[in-house]
Amino acid sequence: MPIFLIVGGPAVGKSTTSRALAARFPKSVHIPVDDLRMMVVAGLAQPGAAWGEALVEQLRLARENATNMALRYREAGFAVVIDDFWDPFSHLGEYAELFSEPGVSKVLLYPSQETAHARNRARADSGSTQAYLDEGIRLTYESLGSALPELVAAGWLVLDTGDGGVEGVVMKILEEEYP
Repeated sequence: MPIFLIVGGPAVGKSTTSRALAARFPKSVHIPVDDLRMMVVAGLAQPGAAWGEALVEQLRLARENATNMALRYREAGFAVVIDDFWDPFSHLGEYAELFSEPGVSKVLLYPSQETAHARNRARADSGSTQAYLDEGIRLTYESLGSALPELVAAGWLVLDTGDGGVEGVVMKILEEEYP
């Protein structure tokens, strides 16, 4: 069974795409890494312009657990879809074990930065949340600008999610990974 890692910046459709992709398989599980991170009851560290040791440790733990969950669910016959955000600091190096496994597809959702900002404005709960996510979008796109050629060379599927809707994106993923 396949394992998909769906990543991107804030407001690019990672969770929506991941759930829709998982729904295409008879047995599947969606693992949102943010949900694993939010299990921290006290001492949760959030991403920002500067990343401290606590955040780096919490991301490492969440991603290691997502990897372990994915491998166990696949052993049980489930298709797995992990959704996580693009990490401009580690470049998702915490997934090295997962990337060494067969049948793992790496997908970067990459609409225009303007599209991501517009989606954030449409969904943000408050002005402070919107501003926080807008900063995350800016930092993500700044980092991805230089990392994109490296990701493509490493076998990442890069998809513009700005048009075509969720079903169109899911079809592109399936067509690329299962031609």
